Amino acid sequence: MPLDDTNRRRGGGEGPPPAKNVLGGALLPCSVAPLTGFFRDGCCNTGPHDLGLHVVCAQMTAEFLAFSRARGNDLSTPQPEYGFAGLKPGDRWCLCAARWEEARAAGMAPPVLLEATHVAALAVVALDDLRAHALDAG
Repeated sequence: MPLDDTNRRRGGGEGPPPAKNVLGGALLPCSVAPLTGFFRDGCCNTGPHDLGLHVVCAQMTAEFLAFSRARGNDLSTPQPEYGFAGLKPGDRWCLCAARWEEARAAGMAPPVLLEATHVAALAVVALDDLRAHALDAG
């Protein structure tokens, strides 16, 4: 039996299931100011075209921003041609899982919001390591 409009409004079989976070719950937004995420939807969602796996919701620190810049990814300098104002300490951003892991191994990992970190991060980063750098959801 085909879905009618009532079933569509109830979510009956339409679209993919909600994304999960590393704790197994629904993925919460990471940041809308600045607007983050591979899809610029505020969440650390991922998909087949996200080759960098931008799935770790991290709160920027001055140390991490300097670390990232030294590794060739300057996240703090504005790039208006791309609509990017640059990040500052305290901003939340969906980081590449491999970059976060690289920073962790160097002792420079920024804190993470577990509830807003996509479960796909666990392919690169250990949950215990994320927990050791966790922020409260509040």
